[in-house]
Amino acid sequence: MELKEFSYYLPEDLIAQHPCEKRDRSRLLFLNKQRETWEDFSFFQLPEFFQKGDVLVINDSKVIPARLFGRKETGGILELLLLTRKKADEQSQTWEVLIRPAKRLHEGDRIDLYSACEATVTARISEKKWLLDFFAPGGFESFLNTFGRAPLPPYIKRIKNARPNMIDLERYQTVYARNPGSIAAPTAGLHFSNDVLQQLKTGGVEIAPITLHVGYGTFLPIASDDVEKHVMEPEYYEIGAESVTLINNARRIIAVGTTSTRTLESAFDKNGYIQAPSGFTNLFIYPGYQFKRVHGLLTNFHLPQSSLFLLVCAFAGTDLTKKAYAHAVANRYMFYSYGDCMLIL
Repeated sequence: MELKEFSYYLPEDLIAQHPCEKRDRSRLLFLNKQRETWEDFSFFQLPEFFQKGDVLVINDSKVIPARLFGRKETGGILELLLLTRKKADEQSQTWEVLIRPAKRLHEGDRIDLYSACEATVTARISEKKWLLDFFAPGGFESFLNTFGRAPLPPYIKRIKNARPNMIDLERYQTVYARNPGSIAAPTAGLHFSNDVLQQLKTGGVEIAPITLHVGYGTFLPIASDDVEKHVMEPEYYEIGAESVTLINNARRIIAVGTTSTRTLESAFDKNGYIQAPSGFTNLFIYPGYQFKRVHGLLTNFHLPQSSLFLLVCAFAGTDLTKKAYAHAVANRYMFYSYGDCMLIL
């Protein structure tokens, strides 16, 4: 299976640079798999597609303000993206960090961050990944919440080293985010307002939160021309006991986003019941994959040739997905993290 099969045309001006003014006023494309038809709606109409007893699975991972800017002792500006916390106490923490530019970085170098925190380079992991010790006299969490920026993907353009954008910090986060740990948002959930969630609950829909902390692998392109050779980076997931019961007893399961889908498919046994409520997953879903028990998928419009796009193609069929995307482009839907979404049933 060749990667080039999963390309599509997208004008650059359809890549959303800012969120919709109101979360639930984004556009929703409904894709009927069985009839192979699609129809245009608005997101606030989502409850119309649900029935009493449906279980909606949401990812409640919270995005941390993981992007920072620092200055080397030589005066050079560095951009840091926190990836994985290795150890921590109140004032100091050790993180695996992505750094740009890193060509002239060496072990032992010190990085000043806003005169409120100092980082010391302790080890080089790879060409761009480093291990850093952070020390913040006022507490590292307090420092991060004050100076950290939303870890927006690179196709969303912002002025580097500017003050934290409060709109991004609020809107690159779901209204139901609870468990800090992601360095990218589970973007299908960004459209939900509290009003839409309440309408779903009033209509008898059960909401089942799960947690998968979205990691750096979300940004990584598929490097191999042969799709089957791609390897996903492991991400931690956890499903609470109440959600396990709801999901195992569900008549119909609709997953919000690719992260919820991968979590469910990783936790399910061969009969579609959760047997592994926590662990790490590097499940890569691409066309040919047999879904166990996910009946519907709510998802954003994803980058061509990405693992996310391939998952959608696996769920709805590659030809049908491409036709739906072509309709979205022709009708000027907005794409990617801050863009519109699609419901597949």
